[in-house]
Amino acid sequence: MKNIQIVANGIYFPRKQIANEELENRLHLEKGYIEKRTGIKKRYYAIEETIEDMALEAVKNALSKAEKKENIGLIITATTSTNLLMPGISNYIQKTLELPPCICLDILAGCGGYINAFDIAKLYIDSGTIEKALIIGVDKLSEIIDKEDVGTAVVLSDGAGATLIAKDEENKKERMYVTHMQSDGEKNEILTYQYGQKLYMNGKEVYKYAITNTVKNIEGLLNKAKISLEDIKYIIPHQSNIKIMKAIATRLHIPMEKMYTNIQTRGNTFCASIPIALYDMQNEGLLKKGDKVILLGYGGGLNTGSILMEV
Repeated sequence: MKNIQIVANGIYFPRKQIANEELENRLHLEKGYIEKRTGIKKRYYAIEETIEDMALEAVKNALSKAEKKENIGLIITATTSTNLLMPGISNYIQKTLELPPCICLDILAGCGGYINAFDIAKLYIDSGTIEKALIIGVDKLSEIIDKEDVGTAVVLSDGAGATLIAKDEENKKERMYVTHMQSDGEKNEILTYQYGQKLYMNGKEVYKYAITNTVKNIEGLLNKAKISLEDIKYIIPHQSNIKIMKAIATRLHIPMEKMYTNIQTRGNTFCASIPIALYDMQNEGLLKKGDKVILLGYGGGLNTGSILMEV
């Protein structure tokens, strides 16, 4: 197993912000209803930007922070709302930035797709095939939601996050990296999206899935790693809904301070939520070298995945 390091993070949000008051007035909701139910104060809608634009800007933002940008061997994008199946968003990034030929992949793995993309990139680095990878999470959900559906309209947001990871040649001590990826399609009809239609979510069933499968997944991850939650600095979950994240923390018997949240000002951006969280945590000075964190993805599929890693 080879060590990896997160070299840089980048994000992009559309210019247009949508405040709770606007949605509460349009949907005839009581003032304060949205924040109370979801934790969200505002979200972003891409009016002018395409999904490719957002991904590109997040990558540019990440690369602007990296001292060495060469030798990117893989670009991998996780999304649920792309409109163009060929060529993919990753191909668009490679072409537009005039990067040398490399592996370009887009994956569809639901809201937790960034977790799968991150692990695929790590495996490519472990194999010796590549030295660096760009991992992108991006979604333009404002185009695919039913804006009259309270369950999704008040929660979902547009945005993009990008992470540059690389083989760590300097650190000789092996950094912990353990994963636990699972897919269970038995009830995958509770969260679906078909091109040309609107996203469908059965809120009650998604809530039930999210607060049970995630806890089991993390317990399995910790068992694999042979460590306890006391050794973990932060759990960095997909930013689904504040009630879900609070319920996960309660079931894991941890304080909310250990469960990082930024949904309040970012909204639920599906595949972009974890890389955006990494960016915000880095900017807030919350992550220090050697900290053990758990990245937790969950959503459509139903796919649940977690990565325990030292940053």
